[in-house]
This record gives sequence, C-alpha cells and structure tokens, in this order.
Amino acid sequence: MKTVKDFFIKIGNKIKSNFGLKSCILIGVFVALLVVDLVTKHFEEAENWKFTVIPGFIEVESGVRNPGAGFSWLADKAWGQPFLIGLTVVMIVAVICIILALPEKFTILKLSLYMILAGAVGNLVDRIMFGEVRDFVWLLIVNAYCNFADFWIVIGGILAVIDMLFLNEVSVFPLTASAKAAQAERRKEEQEKKQASVQPSSENAAENVNAAENENSVESNSAPSLEGQSQSDVNKGDEKDE
Repeated sequence: MKTVKDFFIKIGNKIKSNFGLKSCILIGVFVALLVVDLVTKHFEEAENWKFTVIPGFIEVESGVRNPGAGFSWLADKAWGQPFLIGLTVVMIVAVICIILALPEKFTILKLSLYMILAGAVGNLVDRIMFGEVRDFVWLLIVNAYCNFADFWIVIGGILAVIDMLFLNEVSVFPLTASAKAAQAERRKEEQEKKQASVQPSSENAAENVNAAENENSVESNSAPSLEGQSQSDVNKGDEKDE
C-alpha cells in the first residue's frame, strides 16, 4: 500500500514540475480549438451552409454525416461506433499521459499533442451525442468530407513529427540552434557522468596497487630477520656439537 502511495506522490510531483505558465497557455489553446470545432458544427447544422471557399479545392456543405472513421471506415459495421468510441477514449488517455509526463520545455510537441487532443475530444462528443460525426468541409482534391476536429488531428500529427525529427533537444536531425545546443549540453552531461563512474574504479585500483606494494614491503623487511634467526640457530647448534 505504501509503495502505491509513493508512486502516486512521485507522479504528482512530476506533474507539478512539468506544469507552468506555458502549460496554462497550451490548455487555453486546447479549449479554443475545441470550441471552434463544436461551434462551427453547430452553425453548419443550424444555418445549412453551402458555399465555395477555394474553387476546385475546398467547399462547405452542411448535412454530411459520417458514422465511421476517416473515409467512412467501419461505417457499415454494427459494432463500428462502440469500437471507435473506445479507441478514441484510449487515445485521449494516452495523449494526456504523454502531455503530463513531458517537461514544459517541449513546447512545440506539447502544442501538437493538445491539437490532437482537441480534435479527438471534438469528434468524441459527436459520436456520443449523435452516434456519428458532423462533417461539412469538402476537400475536392481527395474527395473527402471532414471538419475542424480532423484538421486539428492532422496538423497536430504533422507538427509532432516535424518537432521530433528536427526541432527539439532529442530530435533525430536537429536543425535549430537551440536543439543543437541542448543536444551538445546533454552529451556533455552524459560524458561527465561516465567519467564520474570511472573515477571510483580507478581509485579502487590504485588502492589495491598500494596495498600490494605495502604487503611486498612487509615481506621484504621480514625476510632478513628470518635469515638472521636461521643463522643464529645454526651457530647455536655448532656450539653444542663442540
């Protein structure tokens, strides 16, 4: 019981250390994105929108409903909706856990995760309340309907990949000066830790060498006295024979 309590205390302390002003701003961004998604869905349904945004590329058309996932995946399955709701809940919990575990300095990665979270929550609200997702944006270039929640998920996913590949301090191919400096500092700290772990071993080896030298010195000092004692015993024996 104590171990479980200590675990949750440790998690709580970590969350507190990772939660600051930037996190508050990012939560505000999450709320704003969620509100934009839900409000636009409400008005497209109430006002029956139908207009062109970019001719030949983007149009807005009210009344499109998708009981499945992207490109109507699982739309014709009876178990599709419960499965998608459960999958969305699992994804939301996973994203929240990652956000809480990330230090505040990973601002861009956290922003991308909050965008994904806003999109997931927005579509989850639709699935729970209406049993389907309200789409109204028609992307003619791919012939697919979507909504702002889908935009947040796609943009957040792309931003997360870019950040992990090029922008943050653990990126694979750091491009920014801050990412390069952070990685150099991290390598320096790792080298110092490595040297600190090697130093005690060197000291132990030196102590062992000194101990061996002292032991050899004691043996060499005791050898002449033993030889003198043996010679004295021989002389005493000769005297007795005489």
